[in-house]
Amino acid sequence: MDIEKAFFVLILLGCILSAILYVAFGQITVRKLRKNPKTKDALGLECVSGWDIINVAQVFSLPRRWVRKIESSKFSFMYAHSTVLFENTTKFDRVLGCIFYWLLTLSGLFGALLVLLNYFGIFGQ
Repeated sequence: MDIEKAFFVLILLGCILSAILYVAFGQITVRKLRKNPKTKDALGLECVSGWDIINVAQVFSLPRRWVRKIESSKFSFMYAHSTVLFENTTKFDRVLGCIFYWLLTLSGLFGALLVLLNYFGIFGQ
């Protein structure tokens, strides 16, 4: 197996695992937050069905300083509100969201990088 196929298999496994964690995080954590009247309106804008799952995972993954800066911007209505979410979730919920978010983000970025490197002929024929 050449290096390009090995990278592809790793990226594919990352995508499959992130899809499984997407469903698990949505069912375990975000479903609970949607039912809670205090957190129902703090999940951010859902432009596509399920986008609030990514919004909540993003709050648990990015540094608190960055999240507070986003919350003070004029586009804060698009993002989940961290204070309310941290008060109403457990440590397990936060760790699950963090793992899901970074696996989703990195597998997408590495997949795009693999396509770009292949386009420039780095891997050869």
